[in-house]
Amino acid sequence: MRRFNLFTCLLPFAALSIMVAQSKRPMTFMDVVSMNTVSSGSVSPDGGWFLHTTSTLNWKKGKRFTDIWLAHVEKGAVSARALTATRDKNETDPQWLSDSRRFLFLSDRESGDGKSVVQLYVMPIDGGEARRITDVKESVASPQVAHDGHWIGFLSGKEAERSLWTLPVDSLDEAKPHQRVKKAAGVSWWMFSADSRSILFTAPDSADTANRKRKEMKFDVRIRNEAAPPEHLWIYDLKTSKERRLTSGDAYSVTGVTMSDDGAWIGFRGIRNDRYMRTVTESSAYGDLYLLHAASGEIERLTDNLETPESTILFSPDSRSFVFSAPEDFTYFRDHRLYHRRVAERGGMLREVPTNRDLFMSAEWWSDDGTTVYFNEGTRATNQLFSVNVNTGEVRQVTSERGTADVSHDRRTKRTVILFSSPTEPAEYFTVERFDRVGRRTAWKRLTDANPGVRALDLGVTDTVTWRSNDGTIVEGILVLPPRRRPGERVPLVVQIHGGPAAASLLSFNASYGTYSHLFAAAGYAVLLPNYRGSTNYGEAFRTAIRGEYFRLGFEDIMSGVDHLVERGIVDPERMASMGWSAGGHWSNWILVQTDRFKAISSGAGAVNWISMYAQSDIQRTRQEYFGTRPYEDFDHVWNISPLKYIKNAKTPTMIHVVDGDPRVPRPQSEELHMALRQLGVPTEFFVYPGSTHGITEPRNQLVKMVVEFRWIDRWVNGREDWLDWNELLRTLGTDNGAEDGPK
Repeated sequence: MRRFNLFTCLLPFAALSIMVAQSKRPMTFMDVVSMNTVSSGSVSPDGGWFLHTTSTLNWKKGKRFTDIWLAHVEKGAVSARALTATRDKNETDPQWLSDSRRFLFLSDRESGDGKSVVQLYVMPIDGGEARRITDVKESVASPQVAHDGHWIGFLSGKEAERSLWTLPVDSLDEAKPHQRVKKAAGVSWWMFSADSRSILFTAPDSADTANRKRKEMKFDVRIRNEAAPPEHLWIYDLKTSKERRLTSGDAYSVTGVTMSDDGAWIGFRGIRNDRYMRTVTESSAYGDLYLLHAASGEIERLTDNLETPESTILFSPDSRSFVFSAPEDFTYFRDHRLYHRRVAERGGMLREVPTNRDLFMSAEWWSDDGTTVYFNEGTRATNQLFSVNVNTGEVRQVTSERGTADVSHDRRTKRTVILFSSPTEPAEYFTVERFDRVGRRTAWKRLTDANPGVRALDLGVTDTVTWRSNDGTIVEGILVLPPRRRPGERVPLVVQIHGGPAAASLLSFNASYGTYSHLFAAAGYAVLLPNYRGSTNYGEAFRTAIRGEYFRLGFEDIMSGVDHLVERGIVDPERMASMGWSAGGHWSNWILVQTDRFKAISSGAGAVNWISMYAQSDIQRTRQEYFGTRPYEDFDHVWNISPLKYIKNAKTPTMIHVVDGDPRVPRPQSEELHMALRQLGVPTEFFVYPGSTHGITEPRNQLVKMVVEFRWIDRWVNGREDWLDWNELLRTLGTDNGAEDGPK
């Protein structure tokens, strides 16, 4: 097996990106953390230019910073150039003005005194300097340009005290922001109306000034499910400067507001004003949809489902009908279907759009003739664009790419943008001249090339693989093989288990701190990323098959996939490891107590005790669906599917990772596992990363996680003795010699 040392693994991506024309090299850990990412892409209204942001790692600061880039649509990616270049500041949220010659963006570039204050800037595309058009004490947030192009709006102010301001586009050179809406408890959300004559906004009904003051005075104790006043919808007339309340009462708080193109109808979601429902992660499940007639103020309740999440309402181009997505038969946990109705049919039945396609549906935009709705969704190991005819239910797959395509279309400007990734290409932007050509890859024009260095990498050979599970079910996964594997050669295996579990491993560019398959491939490993039962993209029955038992079928799918690779002569059964994060950590923990076939396991943010986990996590309702019950209704059942019950079976050396304040799979789950393994004498290491999120956010810690995890697996699979040397890591990173720009 080919080996490479830690120094090789940490060579900087940027330093080697110019070597495209030379011989290819293995991917490194620094390649992964240094990968540039593109976002916020949009084509100008005249179709000539493309704006996007690129996020780049600043190793000295240990953070990623974002700049704005511009490309000429006709010339494509070769014309892309950076319009901003602040190494330790962020320029974000670029938005076109209607003349297609200027754009807005947010930046903290002029912040000082250690305080980051975000201001609003305008910049011409011809290379002129950006000009600040706000000078507010508190940061600007949520900027928007009115649909008619005449107004710019934004929020500014302290948290829970934000007010709404506007600027006239025609006189940006001399105009100062004008405060339009000020509420005691602040403005929570806002948007321009479809006709650009008014503003819709939501605001809490009251402000608890004493509670706000105690926080300002650093009495910062947190109260779980803290009571809050309802938030309601208002409308503000830009011409008369008058505002009018549209909703009221204590029954619900307003979110998810949309408006018909003619301005006559407003759709919104009303979240039940219950402190124990409004503040949970799954709060959308405790809301219902409403339809409001703007002129009369009449409100019609469209749904009445205690625990069924519905999407926002999407009005048709002629404003005469609407669709939304919700679980089939409005039953929790089922795949989403489309529901359709004419707006004027007050009290009329919602019609589920008939379809025989087993597909999770959503509603993103309408065709111009109002007959078809488009949405992006996963199918098997890819992501594609689909359409559904709301009258016939006919579903059509619009794109058929070997990768992940995420298509967006602006119905007003008729501009289409595609974000696409494949096994050999990181996500990059493309566009098409006409939307009806989006399904033809030859018609795509590439607009970005944020990571040219990947063409210099000797990547693993990636493809899909299928096998039969124990009960005959066909299961699919992604298989990454070493680029230099000889025919018939048996190689060590790493099983990388995706999270969710309602997710899927895809034919996209595999470069994250959680699944860095190409690094293992470079070291001679095969990598299997199984889409076990519980995964999305394979139909509702496949996704929901694990309800009640949770682990059994998924475990069988994973292990039968391993057996398949062994039987094909690809994998050495004596050299195997497993790893995963979140649900991937859950399954790794189950593998730990069900088999000793693996030589090493890495469990990231994995649950071990569902009894305690149920109350610790920020999600309960979904777990209840997976368990088939709640712990205090059937303690024995929930305990029977907890890895901790079988912990005495554990023999495999296990590395544990968790973020200190993880709300989804809290740290105590990892503590329970680590303590049990210590008591049982099973080799274990426990890494706790700072933060309060469900994943590792800091690039340095992402790097550490990959390095120690890789070394742990290589130690137990291949007998490596010097599995971790912090001095070597520090020397390689340059932190002991004053290096500022990153690893040497």
